[in-house]
Amino acid sequence: MAGPPAVIWGREVEGLLRYRELVPRLEEALGKFSSRDPAEVIQPGRTTVPLQKHHGFMGLMPTYMENKGVLCTKFVCFYKREDGSNLPSTQATVVLLDPEYGNVKAVMDGELITRMRTAAVSAISAKLLMCPEAEVLAILGTGAQAMSHYNVFTEMFSFKEVRVWSCKGQGSERFCRSVSGPVTVCVSAEEAVRGADVIVTVTRCTEPVLFGQWVKPGAHVAAVGACRPNWRELDDVLMKEAVVYADSREGALTESGDVILSGAERRQPCSNPSEWEWKMQCPAQLVFDQWEAKSCKS
Repeated sequence: MAGPPAVIWGREVEGLLRYRELVPRLEEALGKFSSRDPAEVIQPGRTTVPLQKHHGFMGLMPTYMENKGVLCTKFVCFYKREDGSNLPSTQATVVLLDPEYGNVKAVMDGELITRMRTAAVSAISAKLLMCPEAEVLAILGTGAQAMSHYNVFTEMFSFKEVRVWSCKGQGSERFCRSVSGPVTVCVSAEEAVRGADVIVTVTRCTEPVLFGQWVKPGAHVAAVGACRPNWRELDDVLMKEAVVYADSREGALTESGDVILSGAERRQPCSNPSEWEWKMQCPAQLVFDQWEAKSCKS
C-alpha cells in the first residue's frame, strides 16, 4: 500500500530547483519529444476550461515518459486581474504519479516550477538560435516571468547590456530593485528593442507590443506571453518576416494568437522535427528526486 504523497511547498521547491540541473534535463526532454516516439514522451495539447465568472481559465497539461517512468500533470489557473489587484494572475500545482500503480507520489507548488521551466526553454532556444556574438538583451514585461528570464539568460549568457520596458512605470522600478545586475530602463518598447540581439516578450498583452520595423535582422525573439488564441504580442510584419519555432506545432496552431491572427504563412515542417519543434517536460521528477535525496540525508 502506497504511503501518503509528499507535499512540496514553494519555499522548498526554491531550494531544490537550479538552472544548472534543469536546463540539461529539459534539453533531453525536448529532444525526446521531437523524436515523436510515444515510448519517450506523450504530451497532448493543453486542455482549457474557461472561468468566465472570474475572468480566467484553467489549463491541464499531462505528460508521460514511458522509458523514464515519469507521469505528471500540471493544473494552472490564469486570470486577467485589474490594475493594482493584490491577487495573483496565475496559480499552478504539479502532481507527480506512479505510472504503474496510479497513486500520487507528490503534490508540488507549481509557481516556481512553471516560471523556471518556461524561462529555461526560452534560454535553450536562444542557445540554439541566437547570434553567438549577441550583446544586448531586451525584456518586454516586468512580472514574474520577466524575472525568471532575466535570471537564466544572465546566468547562461554574457550580455553587455540588459534593457527592460514595462507598460506600467512602477513595474520597471520594482524589477530593477529585484535583480542582481545592472538594467537599463526604457521609456518605450521601441527604445528597448532597437538594436537588441535577443528580445523576450513576457507581457500577457492582447494587442501587439513588438513591431517588426523595430527588430534588427537576425535578432532572436522569445515570445512567451500571448498563450491564448486572442492574445497578441508580435505584429503581423514581424510574424510574416520571421522564421517561427514553436514549442509545439499543434499547440501553436490552436493556442497562439500571434500565429493564428497574423495570417503568417504556414509551411510544412522540415524533415527533422527537432529543427522546428520543442516541447516542455514538467521538471517535477527533478524536484522530487532532489527532495527525496535531501530527505534521505536528514
